[in-house]
Amino acid sequence: MLDTATPAVTAAVVRLGPGAVEALSVRVAADPRRHGELLAPQVATVLAESGVPAGSLAAVVAGVGPGPFTGLRVGLVTAAALADALGIPAYGVCSLDGIGAAVPGRVLAATDARRREVYWAAYADGRRVAGPEVSRPTDLAALLAELGVTAAAGAGARQYADVLGLPVTGPDAPDPLALASLAAPRVLAGAPADPLTPLYLRRPDAVEPGRPKAVTPA
Repeated sequence: MLDTATPAVTAAVVRLGPGAVEALSVRVAADPRRHGELLAPQVATVLAESGVPAGSLAAVVAGVGPGPFTGLRVGLVTAAALADALGIPAYGVCSLDGIGAAVPGRVLAATDARRREVYWAAYADGRRVAGPEVSRPTDLAALLAELGVTAAAGAGARQYADVLGLPVTGPDAPDPLALASLAAPRVLAGAPADPLTPLYLRRPDAVEPGRPKAVTPA
C-alpha cells in the first residue's frame, strides 16, 4: 500500500481477508520535498519488517490523490513499476477516502493543496458524497452548511480550522488501513487492474516555456 498525495510518504504491507484487514508493517515519513528519496527505502523496510517477500504480494494499492503533481507522481510511478515487475495488479483509491472513510458521521476531509487552497471531499459514515474538489478555504466554508458536515479531518482541515469553524478529528494523512480496506473487494475478487490515473484537479505549477520573442534589427 503506497500513498504520496500529501507530505506524509506512506508505505505498508497489509494482509487482507474476508472482513479483516491487518497491518503487518507501516512506515510514514512527513517531508513534502523528499517523496522520491523516501518512498523506495520505505517499501524495502516494510517488506523486510513484515517478513513478506515481494514475490508473495498479491496486489499493489496506491492513493491516486488529489495531490500536488510531483509528490503524487512519485507514488503512482512506483506503484505501477512494482506491479509490472511482479506481474500483479495495481488498484487506485482516492487518497481523501483514506481520511474520510476513517471517521464516522458526516465529515469533511481536507488536505493542503498549496497556493492557499485545499483538496477536499465530504463523507457520510465513510461514503464519499461530494468531491473531490480544490477550493480556497473561505469558499469551502461557504459550502459547509449545504454539505451537512459536522467535523473535519486531514492536515488541510487542521491548517484552516479557524476559517472552516469545524472540530478537527481523525487522521491528518490517508490511513493505510482505510485505503487497503477500500481496495479489498477488488483485491480479493481478483478484479482487473486499475490504470492508476492521478487526480491532480489542476495544472502543475511548472509550465512549458513560451516561444522566444522575435528580434528585429533596429
